[in-house]
Amino acid sequence: MTAHYSNRPVSDAELQRRWTAARAAMGEQDIDALLIFGNNDYMTGYGKYLTDVPATFGYPTTLVFPADDAMSIVAHGPLDSEHAPSPTSPYRGVGRVLTTSSFSTAFFTNMLDAAQVAKALKPYASGTVGIAGMMSMPIAMMDWLRSNGFAATRFVDASDLVDRIKAVKSAEEIDLARETALLQSRVLEQVFAQIRPGMTENDVAAEAQYRMRLAGSEQGAYLVSSGPMGSCTPLRAPHNHTRTLEAGDQLHLLIEANGPGGIYVEIGRVAILGEATASMREQAKFVLGARHFVLNMLQPGATGAQIWASYNEFLAGHGQPAEQRLFLHGQGYDLVERPLMRPDEPMPLAAGMVMALHPTVVDATSYSWICDDYLVTDTGPVRLHDSEERLFELG
Repeated sequence: MTAHYSNRPVSDAELQRRWTAARAAMGEQDIDALLIFGNNDYMTGYGKYLTDVPATFGYPTTLVFPADDAMSIVAHGPLDSEHAPSPTSPYRGVGRVLTTSSFSTAFFTNMLDAAQVAKALKPYASGTVGIAGMMSMPIAMMDWLRSNGFAATRFVDASDLVDRIKAVKSAEEIDLARETALLQSRVLEQVFAQIRPGMTENDVAAEAQYRMRLAGSEQGAYLVSSGPMGSCTPLRAPHNHTRTLEAGDQLHLLIEANGPGGIYVEIGRVAILGEATASMREQAKFVLGARHFVLNMLQPGATGAQIWASYNEFLAGHGQPAEQRLFLHGQGYDLVERPLMRPDEPMPLAAGMVMALHPTVVDATSYSWICDDYLVTDTGPVRLHDSEERLFELG
């Protein structure tokens, strides 16, 4: 059953563990099949989790995962075609591969994927189908299914069912997360060693991406910002990586990329192209203190509401504005994965979760932050990255 031609496939035993856990949970909720749609390998990781094959480039990939049968995949390919996976196929646990040629940019192809999905879902038309990733499911597909043989089907949101399994990492998944974290640490340090005045923000991001890809990373976000000391410079997306670095600048770099095997973690640091001011060093010290405060709460059983409230009390006690952004969240096959440490998250922390922590302090003249991933354990959080926890001065 081992996959071929895959970048660091997970073991057959690991996939079997995921399938067994998902099917046991489906049985408890009387769900006959899961329906999962994906079109990218940033935040539609449910399909990757159950097949070890990501959706990519905006092309639709739909998975039907029955409680009692082999999976079916609907993917891009020849119109109205179907075949069994070949011996060298990357698909494990899949009995049918159905293909079609549809594009989100061509409205007249909307029904093509749905028609192929209907073939795989037909045995469950009178039962219960759980949708994992409801926000990603195209309304065009659901409308077509309900109008073409699935009006009596009970569709339910099964995202939480899969999330609670996916959020707690196995030993194999933890090893992949740790390997990626250490890779990111080395790449960040290598990039900082290359930075010089005259480079652009795009040069910095490209250097990080190049080194990550050479080491086996498949996808990721590389965010950079820069500006003179005494300015507020929030992280910017690639479209805005236009500024040329100057001596004395502050620079922010975030590497939020997956590694070999597809697990995401993220690292972020601030660097100075010269010598930091006393004020910047003090802010960096405060951010580390804020992180230490949060880490003391990173224990199994802690809830998002508790951590959110306590952290904002800490900030208020130090004269800082309340945090309204997501500063602590899970990661895995998605850039942002549950649990999210905020008031509306019902999933508590548990041992085996991998969490990204990035406390940030922003005002009119500064943007200070630090980012690493941690493994939640019964004896306290364990940092996965090993880069120095400091403000980097590159003068």
